[in-house]
Amino acid sequence: LFVAATHSQARYALPAVVRDFRQMYPGVTLHLRQGSPQQIADMLLGGEADIGVATEALANYAPLLTLPGYRWSHSVIVPPGHPLLRREAPISLEDLTHYPIITYEHGFTGRAHIDEAFAREGLVPNIVLTAMDADVIKTYVELDMGIGIVASIAFDPERDRLLSAIDARHLFEINLTRIAVRRGVLLRDYAYDFIESFVPTLTKDVVRQRLQEAH
Repeated sequence: LFVAATHSQARYALPAVVRDFRQMYPGVTLHLRQGSPQQIADMLLGGEADIGVATEALANYAPLLTLPGYRWSHSVIVPPGHPLLRREAPISLEDLTHYPIITYEHGFTGRAHIDEAFAREGLVPNIVLTAMDADVIKTYVELDMGIGIVASIAFDPERDRLLSAIDARHLFEINLTRIAVRRGVLLRDYAYDFIESFVPTLTKDVVRQRLQEAH
């Protein structure tokens, strides 16, 4: 089974699914490929991947059937003792403009919603560094090079003890991770089970029905 996913999905959303899949199908080799949303779409269209998982871009390709996965929000991450942690009121977008910002590259992990939020308020964020994945962003925030804006799922209080997270769901639009397959494709039973393990509402019958409608 070939699954293509962005770094954030592969690193933070899929591990438990992959573990469960390996237990269910120990005889099936799982190939987990990482790339940008556009690369994932290309892999699906070219037959190099059976299932794609990403937040952006997948819904823009007519030959792909995209299914809703899970919703998630962003968090602002800062070093301990940062002034934003001392605010009693919820942080605002204007508050964020006073600091250098480190966040995702364009086309990755809800970056469009970040840009749109600042634009709506007529604000220009001071984005000094961008990266494709949250681990890199967190590394540079730990070096005190700026504040970070990452997917909330990417912050683990136990693992990220040198950082603190501030909920930013009130600042940026909620994001939707999507699962995609190529229209007209014949999926094996274990592919359906992988999808259902990731999103329990996407049962084999539901996905098959959507594929038939799309075909």
